[in-house]
Amino acid sequence: MKKLFVAFIALLVPHTAFAQGIVTSADPRASEAGREILRQGGSATDAAMAMMLALTVVEPQSSGIGGGGFLMHYDAKSGVTDTINGREKAPAAATPDRFLGPDSKPRPFVELFPGGKSVGVPGNVRLAAMAHRKWGKLPWKALFQPAIRLAEQGYQVTRPLANSSANLSPLWFGRKKGASTPAAPDAQPVAGDDSARIVPTSDNFPAVAALYAPGGKPLTEGMTVRNPALAATLRKIADEGPDAFYSGANAKLLVDTVTGSKVAPSDMTLADLAAYQAKEQPAVCTTYRQYKLCGMGPPSSGATTVFQILGMVERFDMKALGKDSPVAWHLIAEAMQLAYADREKYLGDPDFVKVPVAGLLDKGYIAARSRLISETKSLGTYEAGTPPGAEPRTAAVQKEVPGTTHFIAVDRNGDVVTMTSTVEGPFGSQLVAGGYVLNNELTDFTAAPEKDGAPVANRVEGGKRPLSSMAPTIVYDASGKPIFTVGAAGGKTIIMQVAKALIAHLDWGESARDAIGEGLIYFNDAGLILEQGTGREALKPALERLGHTVTIGKLGLKANAAEKTANGWVGAADPRSVGVALSE
Repeated sequence: MKKLFVAFIALLVPHTAFAQGIVTSADPRASEAGREILRQGGSATDAAMAMMLALTVVEPQSSGIGGGGFLMHYDAKSGVTDTINGREKAPAAATPDRFLGPDSKPRPFVELFPGGKSVGVPGNVRLAAMAHRKWGKLPWKALFQPAIRLAEQGYQVTRPLANSSANLSPLWFGRKKGASTPAAPDAQPVAGDDSARIVPTSDNFPAVAALYAPGGKPLTEGMTVRNPALAATLRKIADEGPDAFYSGANAKLLVDTVTGSKVAPSDMTLADLAAYQAKEQPAVCTTYRQYKLCGMGPPSSGATTVFQILGMVERFDMKALGKDSPVAWHLIAEAMQLAYADREKYLGDPDFVKVPVAGLLDKGYIAARSRLISETKSLGTYEAGTPPGAEPRTAAVQKEVPGTTHFIAVDRNGDVVTMTSTVEGPFGSQLVAGGYVLNNELTDFTAAPEKDGAPVANRVEGGKRPLSSMAPTIVYDASGKPIFTVGAAGGKTIIMQVAKALIAHLDWGESARDAIGEGLIYFNDAGLILEQGTGREALKPALERLGHTVTIGKLGLKANAAEKTANGWVGAADPRSVGVALSE
């Protein structure tokens, strides 16, 4: 009788620990796809891959099989954490001058992202196949069924998709009605600012316009979208395996699409697709207070930069200062800018450049960087340091626009998968092949191949993976068991969203949802940016008294997290998003 009562209560309260598995993503349909797979007995990996595929359909502006990602997996039985690098690659023919103009200077970002030259060889399908081969339980084909249904039967447009669709019109985005020229065509967007983006015409990018701005009119929230071409692509990969994406008809269509683009045709070849492999690599780990933390190694800058920020504030009593303290946020801001300076100078694809990961996370080096931070005054200028083992480098900054998505699955065995996936900016390159959006990931390379006569670590090279801000992260308790995982979307703000959530959860004791929902502090060339509409706005006068230049603005943020509580795992979706967390 008692067992029946417990089962009955579990049905009434689906978010309790009675249902052991959880999923969370930035879209309800994707979360439901993950839960469906868990309920079929699938592993955390199975559920996460089903969410990645579903997001290809319902969140095409942010991620999908036309892009790449980074995956972390914790195996509860062995206690081992593995990572898979599914980052896109530049075509073999790519050269360092790819994004330079006739004057040998970097061209404006608005000229770089649309069209074929910005498209990297997609990695998500190979990543999914590797993850499934290692940790999957259900048949490969089963993972595709929720996404195929959504593409065939249709899905309702969400507010974020409608907002992105509004930028797909016959006019340039940012141009006032009746204006004859685009606004600020040479401006480079910062996080949260799409005002300088080129919007394609239906003539140049007919496939994306037909799907997401039919008849030149943007989608509206609640409309139904069907994508039979994507359903067919997914079915073929489900039936024939990952090679159906990287060879044969789909590969030819993808290459024809990027090389035949009316805007910036690419030099990608069938050989580039056939050669692509996802890459297993060790997690990068550190300690923060009594916790162990692990994240992705390069070309992700997530682990190194996030962990540097935490390391620099560790000597301060962040718990005592509290989340409303201007001093706490000042310390975070100082550590942020010092860590990002190191990021711009030293991070890149380790297959091409030596990245001093151990040096960047060396406790002595971080302590020396932390000593630059004063509790009473801003540093003002933030230069990269010289970590142990670093080779001479030149710092160069590349802009990123908000985009990307994050999702998490924990299964009934306690295995954890946390993955960030992307096509880069909204609708990527604006090109579509086989119903899926193709990324503009190559714009994550630094356009300038050298500076002050020295090569830039993140310059374009054939076969190279571009630097990324994606930062899936897992936190472990003193016994080595995972207790928290988080990741985010939003270009370079991803690093700060994750760092902020970790401090909010570990130092301030906030729940996963509250931690990712906390307002953010970020920066640009002018100084600090406080997230509009949040409690961070109130910090402006105090931060200015500490010597900061401060503005308030929108940042385009979106994170997902999960925490282990006394009652089991609980998922969380960013309150800024339409995402949801679901229990099995």
